[in-house]
Amino acid sequence: MAILEVQNIEKHFGSTKVLTDISFSLEEGQALSIIGSSGSGKTTLLRCLNFLEKPDKGRICVRGKVLFDAGDPSTQLEGEIRKKRLHFGLVFQSFNLFPQYTALQNITLARELQARERGETKAQIEAAGRELLSQMGLSDRADHYPHQLSGGQQQRVAIARALALQPDILCFDEPTSALDPELTGEVLRVIRNLAEKKTTMIIVTHEMAFARDVADQVIFMDEGIIVEQGDPHKVIDHPKEDRTRQFLSRYTERN
Repeated sequence: MAILEVQNIEKHFGSTKVLTDISFSLEEGQALSIIGSSGSGKTTLLRCLNFLEKPDKGRICVRGKVLFDAGDPSTQLEGEIRKKRLHFGLVFQSFNLFPQYTALQNITLARELQARERGETKAQIEAAGRELLSQMGLSDRADHYPHQLSGGQQQRVAIARALALQPDILCFDEPTSALDPELTGEVLRVIRNLAEKKTTMIIVTHEMAFARDVADQVIFMDEGIIVEQGDPHKVIDHPKEDRTRQFLSRYTERN
């Protein structure tokens, strides 16, 4: 059974249709890369999956359970939506760390709010946070504040924060777009390691070689629709659709 099923998602902003009939599934342990030009709907799709936007049509199912159905108001109750967000972790392109908290505090804060529900002590939560920092190669940065960290380090803290709540699916919204090439490599190495550990992920990215080599499947979006999807090597190296070829040829010219 697929861990995630997205069925016929549509999203409008006023008279502008941003997403049209978006459907795909994702198996547990797989990485999905979503590529496409700016404005093609990639970020809006991630925001719909994380319930930061409400789709106008369609269904979202995780582990066989319907989390959202545009035709069923009972799946759209605000209190329930907040709980459903916990199935997804989202890493933003601009880090979004709290400047007044240390790296460790940024990671443990959300988990501390759920300590009673999870049956965890503060010591257990802190230990888990330090372990995540270690996985990110930041053991010596636990007590540093965001302004004391490089962009790559801040993004790695943001990844650790998303992992702290143990989401079913980890989502990345262009996680390297705010970084220079050297720092980009730091973050991509972390994501590559997560893929090797079979972390279920959705990665919106402009890093074509990374998408081809790390993902299990790739989706190319244009003007709010899925133009082509499938094996990354086939889609990126041997695209079938003219629009996919046009996009990838421009990417090749730029690089």
